[in-house]
Amino acid sequence: MESPELAIRLRRAAFNRAISQADLPAIGQFLTINAVLVAGTDSALLSGRKAQVLTWRQEFASADRTIYTRLPERIELSAIAPIAMEYGKWHGATLSGFDLASGTYTAKWRKVDAEWMIEAEIYLTLA
Repeated sequence: MESPELAIRLRRAAFNRAISQADLPAIGQFLTINAVLVAGTDSALLSGRKAQVLTWRQEFASADRTIYTRLPERIELSAIAPIAMEYGKWHGATLSGFDLASGTYTAKWRKVDAEWMIEAEIYLTLA
């Protein structure tokens, strides 16, 4: 059996693949029903799995869409509950290779049944 940290890192890698492949059903599988995302530049709030999947659908409609990649640097596990915090860097580049933005992020994960799911993400745009 893999460690919780490895499981979260593997789930993050799969989530990154889902974004790069514009795989909406896969993206939804990583988010809790009430997942929250706070965007990096304008602090827009995306509340719930449906809202996030709809936003990704709109993003994927662009001919030169942006591929966002999250790179976890540290995973902190709770000793009292099946939750964890991920800290890392993110990067957004268009399909044509233009670097759009980058920064740092945190993500709260919760183990639901047998899977680690994203419960909340907060992004900070630095460049």
